[in-house]
Amino acid sequence: MRALLIAMLPCLTGIAAAADLAPDPAQVREPVVQVYGARTKGAKGLFGVHTWVAVKPTDAREWTVYEVIGWRLRYSDSALVVRNRDPDAQWFGSEPELYADKRGAGVDDLIRRIDQAAKSYPYAGEYTLWPGPNSNTFTAWIGRAVPEIGIDLPATAIGKDFIGSSIFSRAPSGRGVQVSLGGLLGLSASGVEGLELNILSLNFGISGSGIKLPLIGRIGSPSFPSAVAQPAVPAAN
Repeated sequence: MRALLIAMLPCLTGIAAAADLAPDPAQVREPVVQVYGARTKGAKGLFGVHTWVAVKPTDAREWTVYEVIGWRLRYSDSALVVRNRDPDAQWFGSEPELYADKRGAGVDDLIRRIDQAAKSYPYAGEYTLWPGPNSNTFTAWIGRAVPEIGIDLPATAIGKDFIGSSIFSRAPSGRGVQVSLGGLLGLSASGVEGLELNILSLNFGISGSGIKLPLIGRIGSPSFPSAVAQPAVPAAN
């Protein structure tokens, strides 16, 4: 029975093999923050992605992932999940995409602020697939609280534009400005997202990272800080 449960674990959690997008914490000393997304399960995956935030403090030997999972509300009073897992693992068979990568000096402080922002997330006790709040609303909440990450979410991150009863906010990256009516209609502009138009949670946009379109997500690639291209600092023997 124990062997059967272990074999079924990836199916029960939605997590499968890693995609080699995250540095091995056993080999990399420096702190790292990464933001990922992957197509959701079933027909929903045609329209949207599930996103999450992963952190590895200096000298940490494992990753910590912050994410919102709606079905947890069936047996818990919070959809917020904080756990240790591979950040670049598949999500119900879907390959992850990397939306942000921040490393090096000052990142430990960003990790502390990410933890604080996650704990203050105001919609942990509710989940609405469309137009939000959902997993992408949470990731955008982190982006607005810690703009140094520079999260560049695709058009398929439905829910990122949900800001509750507010109308004016910063864009999901935490940069620029956003006008949003319940996540259903709005406009945002920033140096990260470029210019985006939201119509019924369907996003159309153009920026330095490419063209953003519903269903497709993005034609192009998100822009990462130069630190990603630098060699990692190996762990001391």
